[in-house]
Amino acid sequence: MSFLEVLYFIVPSAIFYAAPLIFVAIGGVFSERSGVVNIGLEGLMVIGAFIGILFNLFFADMFGGATPWLALVAAMVAALLLSLLHAVASISFRADQVVSGVAINLLAIALALYLVQKIFGKGQTDFITERFGRYNVPFLQDIPLIGPMFFKSVYNTSILAIVVAILAWFVIYKTPFGLRLRSVGEHPMAADTMGINVSKMRYVAVMISGALAGIGGAIYAQTISGDFGHATINGQGFMALAAMIFGKWHPLGAMGAAIFFGFAQSLSIAGPSIPYVQEIPSVFLLILPYVLTILALAGFIGRANAPKASGKPYIKGER
Repeated sequence: MSFLEVLYFIVPSAIFYAAPLIFVAIGGVFSERSGVVNIGLEGLMVIGAFIGILFNLFFADMFGGATPWLALVAAMVAALLLSLLHAVASISFRADQVVSGVAINLLAIALALYLVQKIFGKGQTDFITERFGRYNVPFLQDIPLIGPMFFKSVYNTSILAIVVAILAWFVIYKTPFGLRLRSVGEHPMAADTMGINVSKMRYVAVMISGALAGIGGAIYAQTISGDFGHATINGQGFMALAAMIFGKWHPLGAMGAAIFFGFAQSLSIAGPSIPYVQEIPSVFLLILPYVLTILALAGFIGRANAPKASGKPYIKGER
């Protein structure tokens, strides 16, 4: 296998694995830009994956090829509703945001596995039959070198993830809503004196975070695993959280970091068929994404500046 052939295989695979991470990381950006730390991304992703698979299994005969897309909507709504628990606890009741996020993670996996056992009578769901398809992008696939790499046999969810990242950048940095969002995450008191409802903005941001994390979970389950069990979302939410920090709380930076982690995951899958890489023991390739996550956090978290009010409950009138 030549170097070019390796790139043609690895690059589309990296973007494919990165797509769910991009959605979840962007969700984290929205939440933390408003000043609310969302450690519960893993749990929100779990609920998204569970509801996405459940919807796909129950309604595949009714909706046919549209089922995976409608499953994304169902997962988005379910995770959004669960994120409201985190919003109420951390914004209205001013609870510790890290503890609230951890509680969401524990609740989500316990609830999902309990329902799986009740519905299917076993520890995991059946495998879905309706999945997202691969497509060749007209004209762009014919571009020399980059055409086969980025635009041939690509999942539409991968394209959607990149579009969402660009759209998130535009919303956060180029719109009045984004300016208000960033202001409540940096200087909530100043924002309050300017007439911005800090609690409302933070509620909206956490709900957007939940919705995107739910979509990410449903995409992961419907493109990569094909079913739902206890190990379906195996640290993916935490990896997305790392991508958000690695990307310095910027949508495009988070997307780049997610693609980096996606590359590590694709390497762990495709490594045995790549020259030189195949000589590395498979166990090292399997742990590579998680090791890179730890190294990225250890190396960059000290130098990355989070929004100033991130993790701090806002009490109106308090100096």
